[in-house]
Amino acid sequence: MSPHGIHHLTAVSAAIQANYRFYTETMGMRLVKRSVNQDDVSAYHLFYSDAVGTPGHDLTFFDWPVPREQRGTRSVTRTGLRVAEASLPFWADRLAEAGIVAEPVAEIDGRATLRFEDAEGQRLALVADGGTGDAPTPWDQSPVPAEHQIRGLGPITMSVPDLENTDLVLRVVLGMTPVRTYADPDRPEDTVHVYAMGGDATEAGPHAELHVAVQPDLPAARQGAGAVHHVAFRIPDDQYDAWAARLGQFGVPSSGPVDRYYFRSLYFREPGGVLFELATDGPGFAVDEDAATLGETVALPPFLEGRRAEIVAGLKPLGEEA
Repeated sequence: MSPHGIHHLTAVSAAIQANYRFYTETMGMRLVKRSVNQDDVSAYHLFYSDAVGTPGHDLTFFDWPVPREQRGTRSVTRTGLRVAEASLPFWADRLAEAGIVAEPVAEIDGRATLRFEDAEGQRLALVADGGTGDAPTPWDQSPVPAEHQIRGLGPITMSVPDLENTDLVLRVVLGMTPVRTYADPDRPEDTVHVYAMGGDATEAGPHAELHVAVQPDLPAARQGAGAVHHVAFRIPDDQYDAWAARLGQFGVPSSGPVDRYYFRSLYFREPGGVLFELATDGPGFAVDEDAATLGETVALPPFLEGRRAEIVAGLKPLGEEA
């Protein structure tokens, strides 16, 4: 068994109104779910995606009033967003017009890549994906033309101080396949190990890759605004119980089954300290909203619905309400 790609990535924002404007207006992504952190209902949990919230396309944020991240190892260090290679000049111009300082397009791990950060220091990369991965459903109200819109997530890059035990979990527990290495573009003395998920791993593509940089001389990161909270991997709905059993069989401490209503989850930390989630593709974001109006109002799972008035009263306005 192996996950068949990236499901979503969840990061931290301390400026959620500016975050909403940047990801919907500059990046052209659709807010497909305006909900709350189910473990901390004082905080928004915003999900940006394609028009319908296709699994593998969701970049999500917790709204936490915290200081900026202190960067280091034991963390996710860069989030890939897939685009068509012909779109990279469009994005270089668009980011410059928005006042975002981006690096020149460069080849990283054999793919044309445009790296930049959002206003809070969230490290991002637009990566030419060669047409791999599930095709997105373009959002017809996006300010970005359909042919240039974000095609999904991946690859995701993380840092660990030592590879041995992380490698065991990735290969033996998660069934990922090491396929190649390359020199870290920021620290050429460090090696990045690429692990592919699902099917024919040598042809998986960036939607199904985890890149692990080995950086023993860095301090441990301290999570904050601009940091990644966790990365989630896609598992089929009918394999959920098998994955829960598999973690138990290997003695991996985990959350046990967690029903997030929009998908079911299993959480655990890999030995390097990065929080992983296994998440089912279904039932999806349309389970409680019409597809035409996704993200327009606060959506709560049934077990929080009785607290709606209290929860909504504690949330900041977004967009035109702000």
